[in-house]
Amino acid sequence: MTSERRDPDTTSGWVIGHVGQAPVILTPSWLIAPVVITLLFAPTVRTYAPELGAVSYLVAAAFALLLLLSVFLHELAHALVARARGQQVKELAITVWGGRTSFDAAAPTPGTSALVAVVGPVANGAVAALCWGLVQAAEPGTVVTLVLYAGLVSNVFVAVFNMLPGLPMDGGYLLEAIVWRVTGDRSRGTLAAGWFGRGVVLLVAAWVLVPSLLAGRSPDLVMVGWGALIGAFLWSGAGQSIGAARAQLRVRGLGLGDLGVRAVGLHDVGTVADAIQEAVRVGADAIVVVDHEGRPRGYVDQAAAATVPVDRRTMTPLDAVTVAIPATAVVDARLTGDELVRAVGAMSQVSPVLVAVSPGPDGPVVHALIRVQDVVAALRAPRLGSRG
Repeated sequence: MTSERRDPDTTSGWVIGHVGQAPVILTPSWLIAPVVITLLFAPTVRTYAPELGAVSYLVAAAFALLLLLSVFLHELAHALVARARGQQVKELAITVWGGRTSFDAAAPTPGTSALVAVVGPVANGAVAALCWGLVQAAEPGTVVTLVLYAGLVSNVFVAVFNMLPGLPMDGGYLLEAIVWRVTGDRSRGTLAAGWFGRGVVLLVAAWVLVPSLLAGRSPDLVMVGWGALIGAFLWSGAGQSIGAARAQLRVRGLGLGDLGVRAVGLHDVGTVADAIQEAVRVGADAIVVVDHEGRPRGYVDQAAAATVPVDRRTMTPLDAVTVAIPATAVVDARLTGDELVRAVGAMSQVSPVLVAVSPGPDGPVVHALIRVQDVVAALRAPRLGSRG
């Protein structure tokens, strides 16, 4: 293992290697897995070979390492195919739940997404086939045969489980890609695969509970515990996918009317009374103060303007109630949807309040005043008519 300085957004853990420039990270949570697997598998080893005694724990630990290798090969397959299809791999992380491969961006096409998803389970299938071949060649009744057979069964299970059609499993990404290809809408595919993922959780619960209940006995507490942990992990992952898809669908229909308030641009001359009169005349809800070239240099603080007594508004300069903003705190008023939100996000580093402008014959034309906090609220709030 090696340690290195990494981007703070990467997973915490020990770097045990690299795939290209991407680190392979063993997370602290994974250390739980070999302990649990060793304790669970050791009794089976003792039953199969009672003469081993305490050595049975070493055999069980060897099986845990075999599973680690299987998980790594699963993630390696994802990473190599993604790289071959033009995606940049950020990291491969081995966790208590298995593994995770992260990319710099989502797959650009349904075909790439489907191919990257399916190769993980295929890798487990290849490991299972290798174990099967070695079992056939090994001497029957040996501990080595037992470990290989356990590797065969576990890899078949991982391959089949990962192909279940619901996010966050690989089968969910495959379903997402299919819906994306048919509808031309990735967000719809993500939403469908997310809900299928929650359906998979119900199947896991039924698999754990129904056989025992039908047999008239109490469910095994260990199985219930593992089922609850796996179910919680899957439910959370599916929920995150559903939330992300809904946010993407919301963003797609957003315009200036959703993110800002109608504004009028006024030169920094005149009084509060003049500004209010002009805003009422054009039906604007906000006032932007612009310089002689039409570039915004501030906006009128409505709360401050409201505190100016009516009889003094004709004598109070507009500058007295103006909040300064950088002249570069602008976004193109012609943008909509994803492009508008990305532009606001990029300019939010410049100012928390932005002005939407468009080119005009005499300089920029002010359309709206946008507060970044209102954009965040618009992205979080459910839209009327949306359904899960």
